[in-house]
Amino acid sequence: MQLNRIVKSLFVAATAALTFSSVHASEVTGAGATFPYPIYAKWADAYKKATGNTVNYQSIGSGGGIKQIKAKTVDFGASDAPLKIEELDADGLMQFPAVIGGVVPVINVEGIAPGQLKMTGDVLAKIYMGSITKWNAAEIAAINPGVKLPADDITVVHRSDGSGTTFIWTDYLSKVNAEFKEKVSSGTAVKWPVGLGGKGNEGVAANVQRIKGSIGYVEYAYVKRNKMTHTLVKNRDGQFAQPDDVNFKAAASGADWAKTPGMGVVLTNQAGKDTWPISGATFIILHKVPANPANTKEVIKFFEWAFANGGAMATELEYVPLPADVIKLINTSWKSNLKDASGKALY
Repeated sequence: MQLNRIVKSLFVAATAALTFSSVHASEVTGAGATFPYPIYAKWADAYKKATGNTVNYQSIGSGGGIKQIKAKTVDFGASDAPLKIEELDADGLMQFPAVIGGVVPVINVEGIAPGQLKMTGDVLAKIYMGSITKWNAAEIAAINPGVKLPADDITVVHRSDGSGTTFIWTDYLSKVNAEFKEKVSSGTAVKWPVGLGGKGNEGVAANVQRIKGSIGYVEYAYVKRNKMTHTLVKNRDGQFAQPDDVNFKAAASGADWAKTPGMGVVLTNQAGKDTWPISGATFIILHKVPANPANTKEVIKFFEWAFANGGAMATELEYVPLPADVIKLINTSWKSNLKDASGKALY
């Protein structure tokens, strides 16, 4: 009898513990940019281990993430293309940066090693307009003396979905080539004159790896993960820069987050001898007065945890963690913008 009572007591205690855990463990959903997916996945895994709470993030592209948060089908959206303040205000939204990274040209050209080939923004723009079509074109050969370039055709690979990575890429090319700006312009989705599409950073990476003579653009974490061949790119100060977290950080060093409406800083073609010219922040988008305030609180808790504990994880994947002063601005923005239906602050 005594043993039965002990077993029964242990069973009740265990059941109570399980109930407590299930009641207090949260699950939130997000969708959008593929650019930050590697770090969001890493953060979410570590966060679940630390807190028991789940963050389900769908890597569907920035355009899809913007649509889903506007439709209120997810708790947060994610985009590498910051929304303009007019669009944020019209839809009752706020945004904040989460991490900084870089978009990198990747190639599949026989005999070319990672970081061996040099590119300029002007040459990249001409390739993506279809006016440079061969790997041994004079414009490419001129900036790569001594490099043996094949006479192969260039196959251009771009995104097929609405993409913040495409926004960063086309924003940069529009800044350095007037013809590209006029004929193609910049945005999350553009009418490409040439090339074939891939869905997500994953799709572009897969196509470039598969197709000989191809060129594409992906976030640097995908370059590292897939051991792809990247090129150098000439920056605004005339230096051929390597893509890495140090040079992404250099691009962000002069950003004025506080004075930019909606914190929507664009980091392409920044000055500085060490800058990677195709750098960018990625943003989280929330409803100011959410339909589910409890879930928005949990989203805030996740990013608060990530900002405090996820810096080394970001650096490991060659992203740049946000500086402390930017995190303070984000905290202030949460306090002033996020409220429940009664007007009570959520943070």
